[in-house]
Amino acid sequence: MATVTGLLAGIAGTGRDGVRGGYTRPVYSTAELDLRTWFCEQAAARGLAAETDRNGVIWAWWDVPGRPGRADAVVTGSHLDSVPGGGPFDGPLGLASALVAVDLLKERGTVPRRPLALAVFPEEEGSRFGVACLGSRLLSGAIDPDKVRNLKDPDGSTFADVARKAGLDPRFIGPDPQALSRIGAFVELHVEQGRGLADLDRPVAIGSSVLGHGRWRLHVAGEGNHAGTTLMQDRRDPMAAAAAMVQAGRAVALGHRHARATVGRIVPVPGGTNVIASSVDLWLDVRHPDDAVTAA
Repeated sequence: MATVTGLLAGIAGTGRDGVRGGYTRPVYSTAELDLRTWFCEQAAARGLAAETDRNGVIWAWWDVPGRPGRADAVVTGSHLDSVPGGGPFDGPLGLASALVAVDLLKERGTVPRRPLALAVFPEEEGSRFGVACLGSRLLSGAIDPDKVRNLKDPDGSTFADVARKAGLDPRFIGPDPQALSRIGAFVELHVEQGRGLADLDRPVAIGSSVLGHGRWRLHVAGEGNHAGTTLMQDRRDPMAAAAAMVQAGRAVALGHRHARATVGRIVPVPGGTNVIASSVDLWLDVRHPDDAVTAA
């Protein structure tokens, strides 16, 4: 019988990032598509019926014998895309564990009384198009499909173009109340990304809440110029302003218990070592248990 570590070892070579370290698996990239194929093959080997819905979510079903329909299903799963240079467990752990759980249930001779589905959500990390949980947002109607179709990745490709190349028809993305209504319960095993378990001295725990999450793109305009000939007092340097904003965000977060504020991406234009930037874009990630505090 397969093991979680064995399944993860089988995909350990997919999407390795030789520059950043770890794994870079943007949604609908070659690496992520290879992993989607891997998952469907693993599901088929277990007798699960895999299908991809109009939002790119993969559902692998273990149906109740003799019972039509898939209402009140128990759903588990995760995602296969990654942040740039992500770890090997973030996402794939939830899917490998789900596959092994099916193996264990079948080995025990379990006959399901409710349908069971393993789900793969696309663009969960938002690393390609800048919107986290994009697949589940489309499914639930939490984001405008027209906005999504026009989202662009760092190379300038729209979501519509990328999705079409991956075999989806972007005309039909959007709320899917029928698919959503089938979910009776959802559970996901996810790698811990902090140190709470170490403090608890426990190998696994159940999360009691999820931090509210806000993400903003900030644009700072300045005046591009030469680094060697432009006097300091004559500069309108947007990088200096962006640096002050990073420090200000940290200071504000430190003033609120349980708050987090992160700037993990800064893009200067034109981006030359010996050039004063003409503009700078930076992305601010803020989290707090209270959405009002996050927004403020």
